Amino acid sequence: MSEKPLNQWKTLDKDLNRISYLEQATQYVARPLLAPGLGLAFIAVVAIVAAVLSGGSPDSLIIVAAAVFGAYMALNIGANDVANNMGPAVGANALTMGGAIAIAAICETAGALLAGGDVVSTISGGIVSPESLADRAQFIWAMMAALMAAALWINLATWLGAPVSTTHSVVGGVMGAGIASAGFAAVNWATMGQIAASWVISPVLGGAIAALFLAIIRARIEYADDKIAAARKWVPILVAIMAAVFGAYLSLKGLKKVVSISMPMALLIGAVAGVISYAISKPLVYRQSEGLENRKKSLKKLFGLPLVISAALLSFAHGANDVANAVGPLAAIVHAVHDFDTASNVQIPYWVMIVGAAGISFGLMLFGPKLIRMVGSQITKLNPIRAYCVALSAAFTVIVASALGLPVSSTHIAVGAIFGVGFYREWHAERRARELGILKGKPVAPEERSRRKLVRRSHFLTIIAAWVITVPATALLSALVFVGLSALAI
Repeated sequence: MSEKPLNQWKTLDKDLNRISYLEQATQYVARPLLAPGLGLAFIAVVAIVAAVLSGGSPDSLIIVAAAVFGAYMALNIGANDVANNMGPAVGANALTMGGAIAIAAICETAGALLAGGDVVSTISGGIVSPESLADRAQFIWAMMAALMAAALWINLATWLGAPVSTTHSVVGGVMGAGIASAGFAAVNWATMGQIAASWVISPVLGGAIAALFLAIIRARIEYADDKIAAARKWVPILVAIMAAVFGAYLSLKGLKKVVSISMPMALLIGAVAGVISYAISKPLVYRQSEGLENRKKSLKKLFGLPLVISAALLSFAHGANDVANAVGPLAAIVHAVHDFDTASNVQIPYWVMIVGAAGISFGLMLFGPKLIRMVGSQITKLNPIRAYCVALSAAFTVIVASALGLPVSSTHIAVGAIFGVGFYREWHAERRARELGILKGKPVAPEERSRRKLVRRSHFLTIIAAWVITVPATALLSALVFVGLSALAI
């Protein structure tokens, strides 16, 4: 009689263990669905807000649909584009993933709300002539198709692990919809030619400048006999260059909404910022370097804080500049619903800006870590010095390109700078290996040189291919979506 209850308890324990395993399995399966679920919840909230703010007008359904796709686009920009700013700092271990996401979310939102929305007129009217889309419905469907196509393409690129230009995605979407609705004559081909040129200009310029800064740091600091003394001399100068570049960069890109600033004025602001930063950083670097050993590893500590600050400033400028990619077509649709005659000169409603800013931040938090890891550590190995060169190059290249009137993409610049640093290290390592081989009488075999490659060729080819096909792919997808929307509207 006493064994029966014991067996019952054993049976109960087994059942409880099964339930426990089932709960663990359910949590494991449900975990990947958490981020998409929260993303859908955000899109649903945006739809409700758009329905309320549209005031129940006859065209409120169009505004709600556009707001949904605008929110989806913003989520994808946060998942893909922001990785270019924070990836190097995370890959260099200057920031944790959580810290990078928090800083980027704050700075992206601040940049979008305080200084964003300057380039919406280009998105809505600079690529396809609004006069060629005389019918209001045609214009609305074209902008809707562009938004949907760009968002879908960026989502696919993020899933594949390829950082692509969100600006080029939107541009391709607008171009494809314009061609489908009004023919090839509707497209401003001069603007498209400049954008095509930026495929080459942006990464090459960014890579060259990043490699140049790394070469200077190695020659003046890393290979000096007294590395600490050299760092005390050169690190404040590099910090001053960073402050000058970012001062000019933010003046041009981040303050247009507040005040109009010319290039000479931006350079003057940058120079003042550089002088002040040099005066502040020189004693700080001296104190920070006290007690450090005379070796390369010690130098990395001196670049940690400047790298974090530069990543935050890049995120602010990105939020100010690229929020238009998320809400440009949305703003154009909202404006066209109320006043189509001036659709090429769009003023963004504040609620639309909030949708863009919030969507970028949520997209970064929910889906950004994958691309941050890829950009920061899977293309080439970064440390604080190399990552600092990448961040400095990203801002410096924009200033140089703006002064020369060259079209550039911030995504292509940042990723190109990472490739530039990696390829420079390969070239430098092979040169030193050849010198060492000559000294020892043992030349390095080609197989050994191949094994020492410091840039992953698979990522290089994937990213280049994604860059090249971004505009054609989004143009084709947008044209198909436009044809479908037009057929449904009939």
